[in-house]
Amino acid sequence: MIIDFPLTFQIFGKTVLAHPVFETVGIFLAMRYYFYLKRKSSEKMSFSSSAAVLIGATAGALIGSKLIGNLENPYLLFNDFNIQRFWTNNTIVGGLSFGLIGVELAKKIVGYQKSTGDLIVYPLILAMIIGRIGCFFTGVYEETYGIPTDSVFGMHLGDQYLRHPVALYEIIFLIILWITLKRIQIKSKFSLGFIFQIFMLSYFTFRLVLDFIKPKIEIIENLGTIQLVCIVVIIYYIFKMKNTLNQKSNQ
Repeated sequence: MIIDFPLTFQIFGKTVLAHPVFETVGIFLAMRYYFYLKRKSSEKMSFSSSAAVLIGATAGALIGSKLIGNLENPYLLFNDFNIQRFWTNNTIVGGLSFGLIGVELAKKIVGYQKSTGDLIVYPLILAMIIGRIGCFFTGVYEETYGIPTDSVFGMHLGDQYLRHPVALYEIIFLIILWITLKRIQIKSKFSLGFIFQIFMLSYFTFRLVLDFIKPKIEIIENLGTIQLVCIVVIIYYIFKMKNTLNQKSNQ
């Protein structure tokens, strides 16, 4: 099958790349899925707590996705700042990590102490899968592609090189992660938040490895900005999960 990259759509007379279209669809479907799960959940939150968590997550994710996205190339950010480029640069790694900070701050403000992460895991994975479909169809026209490769997995993504289709790798990983988390959730009884902890630790570990086959500006040794953020989050969740498992063993 031959694919012409990038895939584009005509919307209101304008040509739009596939990535923002799929990203928007993914967010919409994920929100609908989240509210469906929330209605079925036995864990009820007050309106004020729910609104605070939603605002904290949204604000944190918006700030983090753009901040970390632009810090992928700090030299360009600080030496040739452009507001349009700053606004359009995003990364899910920044969105997840800063969204977490936003939620925790919001919970402290309203005095809500229970974990709120498990309910958002599967809607989040759904949004990420749909978004990565858009990344794949955008090819090399946004910075979501892999380095050149001679392996059997190499694909032409819009230039003369065979490249790692990292978006497809991530889609496959997310589908496997979804199935695995569902099985863990069915077979094991852990405290609230444990499924979210597994998700975060698994995804950030995957991204740390995946970004070795993506073009990047090396910040420390051969690590890029996203990988450095991944390492911080991985360390945080190793300790977080250790505490959760210790609490379970003491029950």
